[in-house]
Amino acid sequence: MANSRGNRVLVPQAKEALDKFKMESAREVGVDLKEGYNGDLTSREAGSVGGNMVKKMVQAYEQGLK
Repeated sequence: MANSRGNRVLVPQAKEALDKFKMESAREVGVDLKEGYNGDLTSREAGSVGGNMVKKMVQAYEQGLK
């Protein structure tokens, strides 16, 4: 069963920055992400975008610990 929370943004003021971050990550991994519906992406493409975002967030957090 799917989670009813979906892709809800916890801090609404950050939505624009998150969208920009997602588009930047997609470009870096070579995925043609467009505004709006992206149901034509494969699971591998969508996963590579999300994985790249997590990788960059972990790197930023680790840099903050130094």
